Amino acid sequence: MASSPSITPHPPYYAVIFTSVRQDGDNGYAEAAKQMLELASEQPGFLGFESARQEIGISVSYWVSQEAIKAWKENAIHRQAQSRAKDWYKAFRVRVCCVEREYGF
Repeated sequence: MASSPSITPHPPYYAVIFTSVRQDGDNGYAEAAKQMLELASEQPGFLGFESARQEIGISVSYWVSQEAIKAWKENAIHRQAQSRAKDWYKAFRVRVCCVEREYGF
């Protein structure tokens, strides 16, 4: 996981926000999460990733386009991981957003 915010290009670009509540136990989650981040980072259009977990986990991935997001969603290995959602999460939501402005230091 990143120890600093992702460096992204000048907007607009896209963010996929994944919020979740985990099931008890690992159930293979840690290894799958590591593999998915490695795989996503190799996908065309991937810009970066940030994640935090407490009671609610929040993960944000950044992409150049909606087409790049769709290609990632349809990636065969990613689809296998998606099929395990009920093993890992009590609940989750995915939100796709267009980033129109960013600032910070």
